[in-house]
Amino acid sequence: MNFLAVLDYDHLDNGMFLTAFARSLAQKKESGIIIHSDSEYTDRLIQTGMMREDARLRAIKDLNHRLIALFADQGVSTIGVNGHQKSLIKLKDDQIRINQDQVRQFPSQPMLLISGLAEELSRNSPKALSLPEMALSFQKSFDFENIILFSTDESSSFIKGDFPMSIIPAEKDSAFLEKHVPESFRSFNHKVQLNTPDTF
Repeated sequence: MNFLAVLDYDHLDNGMFLTAFARSLAQKKESGIIIHSDSEYTDRLIQTGMMREDARLRAIKDLNHRLIALFADQGVSTIGVNGHQKSLIKLKDDQIRINQDQVRQFPSQPMLLISGLAEELSRNSPKALSLPEMALSFQKSFDFENIILFSTDESSSFIKGDFPMSIIPAEKDSAFLEKHVPESFRSFNHKVQLNTPDTF
């Protein structure tokens, strides 16, 4: 696996972004890991009467399927898996443990799409993870050089030369964070590579 890309809450309901991202994936010769959480779809499920935690779990699982279908439309072969399946990601005493052997057993050619669900050992049930913590765990487990995030400024795709950009989000000013950095990563105190779909 050659890269670790993060699809966050701010991008998962953006059809134009996801299509551009899938097109970029289709151009890549190397395989990578893509991780994701939930989106505004969670709130829509809550409006139907679901409890928040149940809605979030359902949204994450559904998004995993929807993203695979979207990527397939662009010719991207993807294996989708929810993190709690096959004990891929376990959560014990708030510590994330990734089964590296299990991840390496997947075929090396397609992309690997992993949802932010872990098997919570104390409850023996899935639990939604913090996406920044999950990204950091994957980076450390597989020694990825960068965690790849995507700018939330839709006009960024039209600015040539500024991206990719290496930053530590916690060190940037609030105006930059609000313009470019997904909300869940704004206090992240580790280096990330900020991209647009076109520069990824």
